[in-house]
Amino acid sequence: MSSNATNTPGSTFTLRDTTGSETDPNSYLYPHQPPAIARSLIETAQALVNPRGKGIYATDETIDGIESRLASAEGIVGKRYTDAEKRERRRRFRQCLYESLPTNYISGVILYHETLLDFQMGPVLSNRGIIPGVRADTDAHPLPISPSEPATQGLDDLLPRLQAAAHAGARFSKWRAPILCNSSTLPTQAALEVQAESLARFAAISQQAGLVPIVEPDVDFAEDASLKRSVEVHVKIITMIYARCAAYGVLLEGSLIKPSFPQPGLKHPSRPNTSVEAIGLATATVLARSVPISVAGVVFLSGGLSDADSVRYLNAVNAVVNNAPSGSPLCLSRLPNLSFSFGRGLQGSAMQKWVRGDEAGAKAAFEERAKACFLAARGEA
Repeated sequence: MSSNATNTPGSTFTLRDTTGSETDPNSYLYPHQPPAIARSLIETAQALVNPRGKGIYATDETIDGIESRLASAEGIVGKRYTDAEKRERRRRFRQCLYESLPTNYISGVILYHETLLDFQMGPVLSNRGIIPGVRADTDAHPLPISPSEPATQGLDDLLPRLQAAAHAGARFSKWRAPILCNSSTLPTQAALEVQAESLARFAAISQQAGLVPIVEPDVDFAEDASLKRSVEVHVKIITMIYARCAAYGVLLEGSLIKPSFPQPGLKHPSRPNTSVEAIGLATATVLARSVPISVAGVVFLSGGLSDADSVRYLNAVNAVVNNAPSGSPLCLSRLPNLSFSFGRGLQGSAMQKWVRGDEAGAKAAFEERAKACFLAARGEA
């Protein structure tokens, strides 16, 4: 090579040793992660869904999102706060609940980067035995070939952001991929492919940073899809996600999935008459058909559902698993723990009390909701 030759910037990297110790007889099982990192990922993933019933509190709303919810709970039209007052109010609300989360029911908390990095609340949770996590996706943009469908952003600077989160105490991360669904035209194949690809790339980068990834395919139910159509779309996107995870070398034992519940759309005529039991069976069927056996656990989202429905659906799918006959062709006994990763479904009542100055009431309301979710995640609600 000529002495004048130089490397193209960005084309060479310091390679990480993934071979492990020569004394570790199982290092060959983790070809893409150092064995110590792989074991840590697996331990954290298991801790997030065990013992059965414990789940995750999702507090990863954007700043605008949490401000909107606080204002709605306050119910005072036109009340003004300065930016500094709003920031302090967000901090105090988070601190109030974080310091009192019922550890019998809550295993982890997903934080927005302001809460983790600026408010430095990771230690508040970890000191109580609750695992801090972080939201990894940033925003969404219209898919060029189908502008009505979103494509999630945040991959470009993901590794340094997750490394900073890990330094602040995070041990897992979450990436949401919204997917529109109707009776015929949505989602497009392009939308499914781009969201599956982004979720898999996120999962691989998260594990590179030492954080357990939670992939969140959030299938919308605002339109006219039937339950059959919703099952079809759920199976398709989850299967695609794990195909891409295999391509990127994601350690599935060190990962979780946060899916939506298959259900008829709000505009489909069957929705009012669809039983909770039908939702539970549809959900169990989707998981059995599409989630690899090595995935550590499932933590459902509650977005768009009422507090009551989110608990009823969670209880229904666990009841299906509990009552599955031996020798069932779906092999439901092989499914991992099916738990929750709820935000509004946990904090709604607590927030209404907190904005009125009733901190004790807020803590009691949260614990009541957390216990209901815990029991539902065991099929005992």
